Amino acid sequence: MILRKLTLLQLLALFALLALFALAACGGRFGDKQNNKTGLRIVSVSKQLTEIIFAVGGDTALVGVDISSTWPEAAKKITTVGYHRALSPEGIISLNPTVIWDDGNWGPAATIAQLKKVGIPMRQFDGGSTIDSTEMLIRTIAAAFHNPRAGDSLCARLDADMQRADSLRKTYAGEPPLKVLVIHFGQAANQYFVLSHRGTQQQMLEWAGAINAADTAQKWKNLSPEVIAAAQPDVILATDYGFDLQGSVEKFKQLPGVALSPAAKNNRIYRIEEHDLVYLGPRTGQNVYNLIRLIHTGKNQ
Repeated sequence: MILRKLTLLQLLALFALLALFALAACGGRFGDKQNNKTGLRIVSVSKQLTEIIFAVGGDTALVGVDISSTWPEAAKKITTVGYHRALSPEGIISLNPTVIWDDGNWGPAATIAQLKKVGIPMRQFDGGSTIDSTEMLIRTIAAAFHNPRAGDSLCARLDADMQRADSLRKTYAGEPPLKVLVIHFGQAANQYFVLSHRGTQQQMLEWAGAINAADTAQKWKNLSPEVIAAAQPDVILATDYGFDLQGSVEKFKQLPGVALSPAAKNNRIYRIEEHDLVYLGPRTGQNVYNLIRLIHTGKNQ
């Protein structure tokens, strides 16, 4: 009888110890993240939202992310549900999420309808397209994890980084602005194309004091010798996936028309991470600073 009681006490002690270890594992960058108390199981289908969730210390609530969520590095270890515009409902449903977070740019419509039909809640956030709206988004997400101090700290850092980047830009103000062409590989279309004057990359180039060399009014245009000839870029920025498909600058020059550009002739083709260029977030000020260094010196650190 005594042995049975001792065994029960030992089991209770063991369960308590395991619970303590589980709670300790939830610690994060801003102290007690408290997101373990929210009960959230989030699937994020926006790379911008995913980065901010990590930044405010909410990452232990993430059970799934879209394939474009590549920052921070730890995001790559979370189960991927697919490309945000070509999602299937089965992969998301299998993760048993309590909510899907999106920025309104996901699909297809049939998948969204199926997810609604099975009763999975969805929360749409307005994506930050300016520094002010990005800071509002950061604070909103921080509040969702009961961590407003993290939001305030990130916004203060973003403001300081933007001022630092602008100071660097002014050091090149006496030089002719560089004509920059952004070449991106669309995984959904399996095609290289250039990014035009619409989108976050345009704002990033303007903050860097550069001119977007693309002459298309469309959001993008398929890469061709005619596009390169019309653009005549001083610098080509190749986003990571498309650059890595070629494997080197010399092979990238073999893409249609690229070798004839001033950028290729002067060896000013640079690899850039997509997540540093195509959306705004806590690191935007630092990303602008790195972009200025990259287009002027070939170095981004």
